[in-house]
Amino acid sequence: MELYKRLVLEEGYKVGVWGLGYIGLSTAAYLAQRGVRCVGCDVNAERVGSVQRGEHFMPGMDYWLGFDLKPLVEDGHIEATTNWRDLIHPKVLVPFIGVPTERDNAPYYEYLEDVITKIAPLGVLDAEHPPLIIVESTLTPNTTDKVIIPLLEKAGLTVGEDVLLGVAPRRDWFLDSDKNLTYLDRIYGGYDQETADYMQEVLGIVCQKLHRAQDHRHAEIVKSVENAYRHMEITLANQLALAYPSLDMIEILRLVGTKWNVGTFRPGIGTGGYCIPLSSKYVLQGAEAPDALTLLQETIRTDDQMPTHIGDIFAQWGCRNVGVLGISYKGDIKVPRVSRSAQVAQGLAARGIGVALHDPYFTAAEVEEGWGLEHFEFPGDIERFDGLLVAADHREYTKAMWDELSGKLANCRLIIDNCGIWKDVDFKRHGIRYMEPGTKNWLAVEPVHAMADILKQS
Repeated sequence: MELYKRLVLEEGYKVGVWGLGYIGLSTAAYLAQRGVRCVGCDVNAERVGSVQRGEHFMPGMDYWLGFDLKPLVEDGHIEATTNWRDLIHPKVLVPFIGVPTERDNAPYYEYLEDVITKIAPLGVLDAEHPPLIIVESTLTPNTTDKVIIPLLEKAGLTVGEDVLLGVAPRRDWFLDSDKNLTYLDRIYGGYDQETADYMQEVLGIVCQKLHRAQDHRHAEIVKSVENAYRHMEITLANQLALAYPSLDMIEILRLVGTKWNVGTFRPGIGTGGYCIPLSSKYVLQGAEAPDALTLLQETIRTDDQMPTHIGDIFAQWGCRNVGVLGISYKGDIKVPRVSRSAQVAQGLAARGIGVALHDPYFTAAEVEEGWGLEHFEFPGDIERFDGLLVAADHREYTKAMWDELSGKLANCRLIIDNCGIWKDVDFKRHGIRYMEPGTKNWLAVEPVHAMADILKQS
């Protein structure tokens, strides 16, 4: 059996996981299920406590993993702590790093720098088996060379001798159990080929489809580039919807997608979440010639403007009180990063329009603290709004039956459904304008109807 694989499976060595979010916890869970002992660290004591109890504390994690954490915790294959010093031990052979690398919608590396500084002492604890650091976080190209390696060298370590270093960014789709660490194609690259060999051993304990990049530099850019491609394609869909508002661009793009070599996306309120809206910025920041990336620059600009376009529609329809359903960028996960729906809500509030947010995965306190807005009850409070934005396809919304909602929408004049989850409801019969971004005449305002209602309310 290969060296590092044997050490973690048979010789009592452990994997250390820095950060116990979706990425870190799933790394520990899958490795533990295969017999590897893992110890994870996170600064969030509540999160650590949940892991110690064997709980799937993040929405959708139980479905995505497909197995329980509790037996793995009870038999000692998963440990969790807030004390990072517990991971600085000669038996912690393979540190995985899955900490956030963004803040305020921009690349941010203070957490990564902190972890690397704390990990460095591992390089002098076992001369025979140097630690194998695997970075899973999404990185700006050249971060390894400009941030990580200098910090290790500053600690007196020689990369490739005292410490082994590689990059293996994560690809995940948390709502599909077939798209997980076992089955998804995964890219990895090491500082040198020996490191890459050891990475293949460890990653291969779980991953069935591994692809080796030339080195760590090539591996670290892949995640950002692939997401930048998606970012441009999504933004093109939005630009087309804005350029041809009298046509049903959703249907057009569906037909375009029937061509064997074209993949399409639906227009929407803008891209959100951890990866896509940030990756274009990562690619630009790390580029040797960023001015050449004009398409990415325009992508970012257009994407950032989409929440304003959506707010304009509510304002033009004379909406006085808007309810926003969904903070996460997609259904049934709790991800506040780059929430375009929250940006729509904040923009409406800045115009003097009443607005409130609902998301089943966020508390009222979290909404108030995160965005300075009110959290309303669904469906109980829905009757107070004359405009609704359905931003995420949470199961709670898709299961909401028309019979349950119809009596509460007497005041509603406009529904913008970012996901199309209510498209089969005949809202027109009830005097409600329903639209999906990109459908025919989605930007059109019915001035007579709208102004009559405004005057009636004045």
